[in-house]
Amino acid sequence: MLPLLLASSTTDGGFSAPTISETHLPEIIPWAAEWGTGFGKQMLMIILSVILISAFFMIAMRKPNLVPGKIQWLAESGYAFVRNSIARDIIGEKQFKAWVPLLFGLFFFVLLNNLFGAIPFLQLPSFSHAGAAYALAVIVYIIWIGVGVRHHGIKYFKLAVVPSGVPGWILPLLVPLEIISNFIVRPLTHSLRLMATMLSGHMIVMLAGSGAAYLITESGSLAMQGTGVLVIIGSVALYFLELLIMYLQAFVFTLLTAIYIQGALAANDH
Repeated sequence: MLPLLLASSTTDGGFSAPTISETHLPEIIPWAAEWGTGFGKQMLMIILSVILISAFFMIAMRKPNLVPGKIQWLAESGYAFVRNSIARDIIGEKQFKAWVPLLFGLFFFVLLNNLFGAIPFLQLPSFSHAGAAYALAVIVYIIWIGVGVRHHGIKYFKLAVVPSGVPGWILPLLVPLEIISNFIVRPLTHSLRLMATMLSGHMIVMLAGSGAAYLITESGSLAMQGTGVLVIIGSVALYFLELLIMYLQAFVFTLLTAIYIQGALAANDH
């Protein structure tokens, strides 16, 4: 499915491409209008995602059977994927079980909020807004640092930035880089990777849809109208590609969370 075809014309009748501002609708409740924020569609979808995920898994596992039905099988398969392919494989057999609920929740929370961008009428990935991605990355950031401090005490900060086996003369150069990489760049890339991918995918589909609508309705040329039809056909393939990217970004975000937690657990004294 294509998003809404948002074709528009400039004052001279030319094509005007959609902008980033058009990907974010006006706030439903603008409680801080002077800062351009408030309760908007994306916040509403985040709340909706929590309700839908909770309802799905509660219904699927309400009366579990030894031979699962379709819904139970789908729920169990999703859980097994996160448990075995992310938590156990990354964190390790001995310590992974405590982290399965967090990783399980993260994966399906990010996945559903990404998939909102492909659902008609919603058609907006929640994490195409930087604020939502930053908030989730900050939560993960606090968790893995807390894990490191809990298991290793305050010396965890030394373990995280002083690589093992490195000659002492190079540490004044290497330690600042490790601090920047681990405690500044890591949370930024964790959030921006998700946000930028969702925003760019959404913009590309918007551009394809609005461009096709303009070519068909405003160009006045049979060749251009035919081109618009081809753009719409090509957008179907683009739609399925975006679905794949939505899944991959949920997987990558959860996988990196598991890697960060495993690194905090496995840090050892040098």
